[in-house]
Amino acid sequence: MTKTARNPRQSARVVPLRKGTTLEMVRLACPDVTQASLIAESFGLLILDSDGIRDLHERLIIETADALNEGLGERAMQIHLQRIIGAFVGSAHGAGQFYSRAVTEARDVTAKAANDLRDEDLDGPVGFDSAAQRKREFAADMGVQSHALRMAAEGAVRAYEHVVGEKWKPFERAVENPGQTVNRKAAELQMAALG
Repeated sequence: MTKTARNPRQSARVVPLRKGTTLEMVRLACPDVTQASLIAESFGLLILDSDGIRDLHERLIIETADALNEGLGERAMQIHLQRIIGAFVGSAHGAGQFYSRAVTEARDVTAKAANDLRDEDLDGPVGFDSAAQRKREFAADMGVQSHALRMAAEGAVRAYEHVVGEKWKPFERAVENPGQTVNRKAAELQMAALG
């Protein structure tokens, strides 16, 4: 049997990257200013100063960077801020996902409550809310909270751009899956043995 010449690039493996959470993902998951105001008005909740939250977090990050400026080099500052902004964005995204689940549960319970033949979904005793009402109120609270975290994340991202001079993007790390590479190497050895 003839052996084919082995290309040195052939053994290079593609390392899959674990995608980080982007600000766009946060914007898709968390209510915007209009929706947060509508939620707050509909449920009698506090209407947030969205611009104030965003601006405060932007100033916070900029002032933090100014305080660290003499102690950190340019690259160290970029890495440090990358991690901090990633935490803000990740927190907002997690809250947005939790809000989405709360809305889904509220919709499900409310739809079940609309069925007059179900006894378990009827209103509670006088002075107590129904399960559906409690779920809707909980979803509303989560909506306002996730909106506040969205505004904090947007302010932090704007601050990163101001300090570093480039748009923030999430850090993407290699997927850790050492078992797969061992299997792949074993398969290559077995195929080589077969000729």
